[in-house]
Amino acid sequence: MTAAGIDRTPFGKMPDGTMVERVMLRGAGGFEAAILPFGATLQALLTPDRDGHCDDIVLGHDDFAGYLAQRKFFGATIGRYANRIAGARFVLDGAEVALDANNGPNALHGGVQGFDRKLWQIAELTDSPGPTLVLERESPHGEEGYPGNLSTRVTYRVRSASELSVTYEATTDRPTFLNLTNHSFFNLDGARAGTQILDHRLTIAADHFLAVDATAIPLPEPPRAVDGTPFDFRKPVAVGARIRMNDEQLRLGRGYDHNYCLASGTGLRFAARLESPRSGRVLELFTDQPGLQFYSGNFLDGSTAGKGDRLYRQSDALCLEPHAWPDTPNRPDFPPARLNPGQIYRRTIVYRFSTV
Repeated sequence: MTAAGIDRTPFGKMPDGTMVERVMLRGAGGFEAAILPFGATLQALLTPDRDGHCDDIVLGHDDFAGYLAQRKFFGATIGRYANRIAGARFVLDGAEVALDANNGPNALHGGVQGFDRKLWQIAELTDSPGPTLVLERESPHGEEGYPGNLSTRVTYRVRSASELSVTYEATTDRPTFLNLTNHSFFNLDGARAGTQILDHRLTIAADHFLAVDATAIPLPEPPRAVDGTPFDFRKPVAVGARIRMNDEQLRLGRGYDHNYCLASGTGLRFAARLESPRSGRVLELFTDQPGLQFYSGNFLDGSTAGKGDRLYRQSDALCLEPHAWPDTPNRPDFPPARLNPGQIYRRTIVYRFSTV
């Protein structure tokens, strides 16, 4: 069996000829995470099923050309602001800040060229306290309209034979808003399995969610209770059990594409659990973020070929994205996402795997 460790291999070249590596963090028992400095992207995640067979469970591409050709966010680090900001604008300390609109009237996932389209630098590789990769990037003041020179670090670490952590850290030289996350698309049967995630059983530790308008911006109302709605995942429910119910919010999102309001508190907290009845794989997600965006892969439309040359279609995978609530810069009633000089932004996601 392959021992824990780190492998580095060439994966492709940027348009200017700069080499892009693929860094493999290997745990015990076949657990492996492959990361690309381009977009600080989780390119592959291999975990064993109930029979001990390891397979890659995240969507993406087998070669670098696929990542360059289309912006689909597969496994990428999203910034400066994950999710949407209404009208591509906000007011900060009395001054209006105009962003680059790239999702109708709104700014989505950092704008036209977000962190997912940038080449990060490998700052550190170490085997202790587990196979670890640290990536860094300097985002200049005014990039995509956001204020502040931002110094950012992303740390990927294989913490055990069944656990991957992702930690985001950042500092700024002037007040700004910041919201970072990972945008992996999961199918616990395997990225090449050809099965949908509608039978995956999902639990989300949230009593409320944010209802949205036709452009996926939260409505000007308090969070809605999940009780008695198709959005209630407080107990395990198949993703597809209620996805076609005649519900206005499901119609607007073509399925689930909503922020769940996690319980307030400090430190890592349980946020979600996903289980595949076919493979027996179980994913438990822990985070210190206030929200979790559940996206059921509604806009995968067959226009993109991914791993194994498969066309990705609706419900081929789902996303569980821990981050600040959408449009927080325009919503003083939401948990804050402001970062000031002298503060350190630090947020963590832990993906823990097991089988049943």
